[in-house]
Amino acid sequence: MKQRLLLATLLLRPNEVVGTNELAAMLWGDEQPASAAANLRTYIRGLRQSLGGGTPWEGIISAAGGYLLRVGPGERDLDLFDAAAARGRDALAACAADRAEAELSVALSLWRGDSLADLPLRPALARRVAQLEERRLLAEEDYAEALLALGAPADVVRRLRALLDRHPLRQRAWGQLMVGLYRIGDVAGALDAFRQARQVLAEETGLDPAPELTRLYDDILHHRPGLAAHSPPAPDGPAPGTASGPLVQRPEQLPRAVPEFVGRRVELASLDALLDGGAQEPTTVVISAVSGMAGVGKTALALHWAHRAADRFPDGQLYVNLRGYDEAGVVSPADALSGFLETLGVSHARIPSDMEARTGLYRSLLAARRMLVVLDNARDSAQVRTLLPGAGGCMVVVTSRDRLDGLVAAECAAPLTLGVLTAEESMSLLASRLGTSRLASEPAAVADIVEAAGRLPLALSIVAARVATHPTFSLGAIAAELHSAEARLDALADGDVRRVFSWSYLALGQDAARLFTLLGLHPGPDLTAAAAAALAGVSTAAVTPRLRELTRLHLLAEHTPGRYAFHDLLRVYAAECVESSERADERAAARGRLYDHYLHAAYPAALLLQPQWPPIEPVPPLPLPARRPVTDHDGALAWFTAEHRVLIRVVRQAAENGFEAYAWQIAWALNTFLAPRGLWRDQLATQRVALAAAEKIDDLAGQAAANRLLSRALTRLGDHDAAEHRLERALELHERLGDPTGQAQTLHNYCELCYLDGRLDEALAHGREALRLYRLAGNRSGEARTLNAIGWLLATTGDYVQAIESCTEALAQQRRSDDRNGQAATLDSLGFAYDRLGERERAANCYEQAIQLFRDSADQYHEAETLIRLGDTREGMGDRTAASAAWRQAVRIYEDVGDPGAEEARRRLERYGLEG
Repeated sequence: MKQRLLLATLLLRPNEVVGTNELAAMLWGDEQPASAAANLRTYIRGLRQSLGGGTPWEGIISAAGGYLLRVGPGERDLDLFDAAAARGRDALAACAADRAEAELSVALSLWRGDSLADLPLRPALARRVAQLEERRLLAEEDYAEALLALGAPADVVRRLRALLDRHPLRQRAWGQLMVGLYRIGDVAGALDAFRQARQVLAEETGLDPAPELTRLYDDILHHRPGLAAHSPPAPDGPAPGTASGPLVQRPEQLPRAVPEFVGRRVELASLDALLDGGAQEPTTVVISAVSGMAGVGKTALALHWAHRAADRFPDGQLYVNLRGYDEAGVVSPADALSGFLETLGVSHARIPSDMEARTGLYRSLLAARRMLVVLDNARDSAQVRTLLPGAGGCMVVVTSRDRLDGLVAAECAAPLTLGVLTAEESMSLLASRLGTSRLASEPAAVADIVEAAGRLPLALSIVAARVATHPTFSLGAIAAELHSAEARLDALADGDVRRVFSWSYLALGQDAARLFTLLGLHPGPDLTAAAAAALAGVSTAAVTPRLRELTRLHLLAEHTPGRYAFHDLLRVYAAECVESSERADERAAARGRLYDHYLHAAYPAALLLQPQWPPIEPVPPLPLPARRPVTDHDGALAWFTAEHRVLIRVVRQAAENGFEAYAWQIAWALNTFLAPRGLWRDQLATQRVALAAAEKIDDLAGQAAANRLLSRALTRLGDHDAAEHRLERALELHERLGDPTGQAQTLHNYCELCYLDGRLDEALAHGREALRLYRLAGNRSGEARTLNAIGWLLATTGDYVQAIESCTEALAQQRRSDDRNGQAATLDSLGFAYDRLGERERAANCYEQAIQLFRDSADQYHEAETLIRLGDTREGMGDRTAASAAWRQAVRIYEDVGDPGAEEARRRLERYGLEG
């Protein structure tokens, strides 16, 4: 029984992911056992075996948060029924009664009793069954209409008496029964049928019969000629909707607007401006294409504005939900036109079956009218094109998850892309639902809720509903439910966010759908086409059209040219999709390609930024499609500037997923960008991850590098004891590796730490040992930089002559090797020594050269340090204006990188009264 109930639920939602929570509710209601999830998997396995004839059938697949039943065209009796019934209705409209009778007979013959009659139906499933029954009853009534047109009233009487015994509230069927009875000569029976209908309606609903049924009763009572059997009107008779046709009523079809609508002032003003502009061109149809991701509030915006502007359209408003991404099925343009024409007063029988004729009639009726047409939830441009008025003063508002580029390009529609709410609008939405006092009691929790919901109106509304229905729950508890990204969609399950997203996902082509799921492996916050190509294992050229498809459906946003980002909730959904749709080995392969892409883009860029740094030996590159590494310093700097936030996440994710070598090596490359900018906290975080990753795989070279770089961050952040421990560990590892360059580099860093601690003799000893090791290894760049470090230390001890000699030797070597960053550091040391000797003009000149070189290599941190010293020198020269300018520049840089050095610069400004 449970397996059959499960199959029925999936069959009623073909080719759609049905969530496990919904399936469990269908099977057990509110009394789900603790083993519900396991039992569900067992039933699924059983169904696969049964439907596969003993071998597992692949038509039922696991998908994000549920299961999907693949059904091809015409495989369900229900689909065959719907198709035949639609053909029958078209034949009726074309006055082809013979063809209508044949098609409708085929449709009704597919029914063998009540739907799911022997299964226990939960309320949600019972509603779906009721919808199926309604479709069958409509087909029965259409069949009766065909029989009446063919002159078979006795068959109509027989069939409709049985139908009305079970469904006595169907007024159309009562009317057909009355006509059938009249035509077989039973006038009294026809009049009695009306009285029966009136009585049952009064008893069951308290309502009188519809005006049409009352008029029919009056026609029968007076034996009006139109009731007699007659041939259908000839095809060349008067066209429906012409001057001899019906009087068109003023339609007002807009659904109720969302109550307590908040925000969107810019978007509403844009629609107002479009309407005002259209008023200047009374013969032009104005079209607004409102697009955005699922749940962003497109319909809410369209309806709010439509109600607000309704008085600007004296001939009324038309509305249709096209269900472009709805489980109930897409509304065809033909059906939408039929509905509009009936609303405009064209009887069902006189609506043309030919699509071109139907469109022409619709446009003719609107040509001289000023109406608002709202086409909600369109799938794409093709679905709405035939629903656009051809001329006149009408305005059309189309909403869609699709970007509707076709309408924008061919129909001159004005695009209006809807983003998430602002933080202020999000707060207003919650306040409108919950009251300001409730929010004021827990402001931090409210901010957490807004952030976790990604400022998406659908998600915020779901949270507001949960809070409203659980008034004793604290907002902090609700916010805690949303903290975990993995559990966030579960916390929003009451609003079925997964299902709303799934409708967009299922609209994708196969390649774009796979890319969407693979993007769930990317850590964010954004990515390039090259990164997407690496994930998918294809070229950038091949992945570009797939990215366009994702952005067109607002599953991904191109927030800046060439860079793509998920909404946070869509990222979680994509991550669920990839976990359920890709095998573990495929996920691992995709991650490997992704980390390989970032390492072999970052490593050459790192060598361009810091060519004098001793290199590492990276993991060999994978055989991926042609790479395009940067080739110059500026390109490397731009690449790291765009990618460094991504790389911080990639380092952590690679370590968590078993790609430890990639983790520490990407962290090493990233450090060439972080350190010169003084981003010490980012360096601390990434190098801690790098060290743990290298230790996990016993990679001594990785451990040595990570320990040294970790010590640099700890030194700059003031934790000197921890920094010294890391330096000692790095020295030990480099000695074990027999790496004199690594030892020298570590001793160079040790030199700085000892200087900061006031241990100058020890600092000089480390510096001289580093110099010996660099010379032993033949590393001229390291030798020059260490000569500068020794010169600085000598200057701080007052030995300015020796300091200048050491630094001058360093500078000559650095100029020969074009080590511009090294030159900058050495010129800074020379400036310090000259300043202490009283040669301030010479000192200022050295400082200014150093600042320019630091600036050229984007080394902001050391630029700021030199600016402080330049200010001191200028102040000593009596030039307080120049000193103030230098210190202010230093403050700005320190503030940009979040370094406490800004306070030191401010104190100088305040002490000397130069703050103005």
